[in-house]
Amino acid sequence: MLNDADRIYTNLYGWESFSLNDARKRGDWDNTKDILGKGRDWIIEEMKKSGLRGRGGAGFPTGMKWSFMPKEVKDRPHYLVINGDESEPGTCKDREILRHEPHKLIEGALIAAFAMQAHTAVIYVRGEFYDEASNLHKAILEARDAGLLGKNAAGSGWDFDIILHRGGGAYICGEETAMLESIEGKKGQPRNKPPFPAASGLYSCPTTINNVETIASVPAILRRGGAWFAGLGKDEKNTGTKLFCISGHVNNPCVVEEEMGIPMRELIEKHAGGVRGGWDNLKAVIPGGSSCPLLPKQICDTVLMDFDSLRAVQSGLGTAGLIVMDQSTDIVYAIARLSYFYMHESCGQCTPCREGTGWMWRMMMRLVKGNATIEEIDQLLDVSKEIEGHTICAHGDASAWPIQGLMRHFRNEVEDRIHAYRKAAKAA
Repeated sequence: MLNDADRIYTNLYGWESFSLNDARKRGDWDNTKDILGKGRDWIIEEMKKSGLRGRGGAGFPTGMKWSFMPKEVKDRPHYLVINGDESEPGTCKDREILRHEPHKLIEGALIAAFAMQAHTAVIYVRGEFYDEASNLHKAILEARDAGLLGKNAAGSGWDFDIILHRGGGAYICGEETAMLESIEGKKGQPRNKPPFPAASGLYSCPTTINNVETIASVPAILRRGGAWFAGLGKDEKNTGTKLFCISGHVNNPCVVEEEMGIPMRELIEKHAGGVRGGWDNLKAVIPGGSSCPLLPKQICDTVLMDFDSLRAVQSGLGTAGLIVMDQSTDIVYAIARLSYFYMHESCGQCTPCREGTGWMWRMMMRLVKGNATIEEIDQLLDVSKEIEGHTICAHGDASAWPIQGLMRHFRNEVEDRIHAYRKAAKAA
């Protein structure tokens, strides 16, 4: 388990106020000017040393991503965009940072923006997060009044401010380029890449997009050193601490900060009070938010919670939103319900996603009843493969993976349902 001394988010549960005074008592905004005084190159190198990978799902190395920004500011300003959309079912970590630790995010935004020579950051917050956006807005005003934002931010000589942009509640705007379109006042649809945001992002200017948890972790990493963060976790590719969201059939649903690479079973039993009815009552776990393929109990017994371990078992860490399902779960209907979600949230720009997600949902609802043939299971998988990897953004992949995970591990249940339906129809 993670030592308390190594925790970054000490007010994750809101036991104390999110105000600037209490945040400073917890160590936020401590010598921020000195961190910036070490220069952009030092900041980026420390982030590379830390091994921090993006906490929004893709897991791209943060320091490397920052280094992609142009070294010089020419005729176009640089921007930092922070993704607080968090619409992935099963994920509820960023909202706790926005609600209880907003000053970590604001300080991290200043440091990250300074490193990439941006004078403005836009924080995009999910439309349904009313309280979270309200707390963040109050924290931004506090920081401005204290001279931590605005002209000569934190006494650093760097002018910097934050714009809070509230979304309308569209899942697709969690995709970074669709988010840029939304901020610009357009319909939230992903852009073709290239050009990548580092070259042509917000208002066609060089832009870096990072997740809330990624940016909020930056100040603690730079104060303690990249080597400290790299010393936590499973290995050099899975370093540091991570916020895990545990929901579903557990006795104590929670969000908890733990070391990367903790065994899934230990995570659930120590922090979430175990599976309802005991570990042997476990049926499956979706380990990284609803788009990640589910894993059956026999894999959950030993799998570690990190990027590479979960990829090795054909799933993913994603946002680290664990959805726990016990033996009472109708696993076929659960995945069918997710299929409906991805059909509903498709932006409709790409034909495979626009047409294929509806087709998959209708097929899944037939499988829920058993009113299908065995051959149609393979047909459904073929369609999922035609959608996966054939769309502008990863929404097509996200709609296909839950179905592929179901058929990989629970195809026998789908087939049993078809046989039972036929038998009942014949008897009738």
